[in-house]
Amino acid sequence: MLTLPNLLTLSRIVALPVLVGLLWFPQWPLGYGIAFVLYCLMGITDYFDGYLARSQGAVSKLGQFLDPIADKIMVAAVILILVHNRDITGWSVIAALIILLREIAVSGLREFLGGLRVSVPVSKLAKWKTTFQMVALGALILMGAWPQFAIPFTGGLLTPYTVGYSTLWAAAVLTLVTGWDYLRVGLKHMD
Repeated sequence: MLTLPNLLTLSRIVALPVLVGLLWFPQWPLGYGIAFVLYCLMGITDYFDGYLARSQGAVSKLGQFLDPIADKIMVAAVILILVHNRDITGWSVIAALIILLREIAVSGLREFLGGLRVSVPVSKLAKWKTTFQMVALGALILMGAWPQFAIPFTGGLLTPYTVGYSTLWAAAVLTLVTGWDYLRVGLKHMD
């Protein structure tokens, strides 16, 4: 049951309180820098747990259960702390809210459809949404590590601010599209 892929998934869950603790103090750039490295490591384990499980034929029910939970709590926790610290502000809070609400709705829909033994595969567009979301949150964490780059553009140079906010909105748009796709599939199985 505790295969390497499952241990990698569990490591993300265990590392989450450390990540939140490092982000808790918005005026501590070093904490944000360490948090950025930890966030990147967590993202790498997210990739490798699935890759290893499939390549080694070690896909397990525990992994299928834990992996989406680890992903969702990581995204939710990072979004909440970045909004709390005002790293996500203004209208961009709406983008963050869209992402959070979609995660909750799709989780509920998957649970409902699972009871009907209906599988909803992850689409390529949903994978792009996840990629944009992970890049956005990573860039916004990096912005806290280098406060001098918390500005839209610097002499044509892309800054963590620009990358973070643009990919956050891209993720929000893809979130709406993929959320609607999942809902459409789900509605076919509801009376």
